[in-house]
Amino acid sequence: MPYAPQQADIATAELDTALRGGPFHVALRAAIAARGLPLQRVQHHLSRYGVRVGVTSLSYWQQGARRPQRPESLRAVRALEEILRLPDESLIRLLTEAEERPDARRPGGRSYRSLVEASDVLRGLLAELDCPPGGGLHTLGHHERVRIGACRELAERESQHIVRAHRDGVDRFVAVHHGDPGCAPERMTVRALENCRTGRIRRHHGTGVLVAELLFDTRLRAGDTFLFRYGVEDGTAGVARECVREFDSAGGQYALQVRFAGGVLPVRCHRFTQASAAAPRGGRQELPVSARHRSVHLVEARVRSGIVGIGWDWE
Repeated sequence: MPYAPQQADIATAELDTALRGGPFHVALRAAIAARGLPLQRVQHHLSRYGVRVGVTSLSYWQQGARRPQRPESLRAVRALEEILRLPDESLIRLLTEAEERPDARRPGGRSYRSLVEASDVLRGLLAELDCPPGGGLHTLGHHERVRIGACRELAERESQHIVRAHRDGVDRFVAVHHGDPGCAPERMTVRALENCRTGRIRRHHGTGVLVAELLFDTRLRAGDTFLFRYGVEDGTAGVARECVREFDSAGGQYALQVRFAGGVLPVRCHRFTQASAAAPRGGRQELPVSARHRSVHLVEARVRSGIVGIGWDWE
């Protein structure tokens, strides 16, 4: 129902105040209220921009229960700025200025601002490679081996994927590597190790993002399975304190093993999960470190959307 003139003036004033000072969820709620749109209509408008967001997610965003973080969610925020007739970057700016939770402030970790920026950059790099969401592949298994070097740096990540095509004609996979803060993507090397070869590679120095095309030399049909292996040699940043992997959707098995070079074994390791980069960490579980094999690992029988990782403490 449309606002009366006085009510509209109050709503506009509240919106102006929220856009200046935030936080994000207050500004979003004020913008939706000022335009008089129910969430179902907001969702409909977003679909016209090619963005899919549930009414429940929109409700959580405006309540402050969750914050948009994934690339698709950030696309939605930019679309909302147009739909709600807001200044460019007004909502995105409030997201990047959002105060981080204490458990996210750890040495070597990434700030929420940097994650938002990296998501924007990643979306652009994937667009350059004409990579659609999901790439037409469903992951049945992903086994990842991470090597920590003698200077305690992230030296290398190696991945083995078992995938199934869910459409005809899939002939590649686009790998994404996020280097640690201070890394130099231009000095990283992508290695195609099994059943693939390296295609186009894109790098962004400011965010430490590298994306690489891995070509299969065969076109999969819907239902076909495929196994391939590749690695990214890094070693360009400082001391590493954790290794994380983010999943946009539920999938198959994931195993992560972190191996430490001689003389740099951490004093303790733990597993953790996060619903998103903006959410608090949970699922903490101490992990035993094998002194003989100098490694630690975790296994997720079936991954859920969100983040899973291993963190460790040096002496």
